[in-house]
Amino acid sequence: MDAQDRRPRTSAAGASRLPRAGRGSGERGSPARYEPAVELDRSSSQPLHAQISAPIKRAILEGHLLPGTRIENEVSMSRRLNVSRPTTRQALQSLVEGGFLLRRRGVGTVVAPQPVRQLMRLPSLHEEIIAAGHESTTEILNYNHRRATDAIAAQLAVPIDSPVVELERLRKRDGAPVAILYNWLPAAITPPRDKLENHGLYELLREAGVELASTTQSVGAERPDRREAKLLAISLRDPVLTIDRTAFDPRGAIIEWGFHIYRADLYRYESTVFAQG
Repeated sequence: MDAQDRRPRTSAAGASRLPRAGRGSGERGSPARYEPAVELDRSSSQPLHAQISAPIKRAILEGHLLPGTRIENEVSMSRRLNVSRPTTRQALQSLVEGGFLLRRRGVGTVVAPQPVRQLMRLPSLHEEIIAAGHESTTEILNYNHRRATDAIAAQLAVPIDSPVVELERLRKRDGAPVAILYNWLPAAITPPRDKLENHGLYELLREAGVELASTTQSVGAERPDRREAKLLAISLRDPVLTIDRTAFDPRGAIIEWGFHIYRADLYRYESTVFAQG
């Protein structure tokens, strides 16, 4: 399946781009408010809010923005970047929800003291199934070496025609199909096909020394198409859970982009939210 058919509705494909020096980086002697240097590509498939949040997130991950640094407010940002206020609000809110920023009454939006990403480990579905006491098996449906198209390059933040691997796997729990997993990764870090038959993708990446620090993802529900329904052994009327996910390393570079389809009757999505005072 081509990336254009399953393009995530929200992503942070620009997160690996180094931000230019914005005003108010949090260093001594600089202005108190950080105004991110953002280059908006209005023709890109990447949402504008993601293009705005990406350089802020990158600056935090790389330590250029210190905890407590005040971020430009949504009104000022929308005027400066010539975008709507809901767009800048969504950009900042996504970082608040990710644990990178805090909203403080009387102060505004500031860099959080400790991003949530440091408190959470990213398990694979394979590891989740085994941890629950079930048998996990994988059927590799596609393992294709290819050149990055415009869409794939945008999602992985790599040059067009870069070598990438397109994965399609069917994950089973105790022999019953649970999920169809689509993933795109740079070819240099993609695990071998034979290892993916018995191990989770994130597990293999960690073993190879690729560190996963955070993800951005969106969760949705829809009806399966005929092929998906057949693979998951469900009817066309049964809803499926979908997750668009982009994974980042500690520097903010994109490791992989995935689109996963789960049987709603066999999989439950859970997340933990940490309150920070």
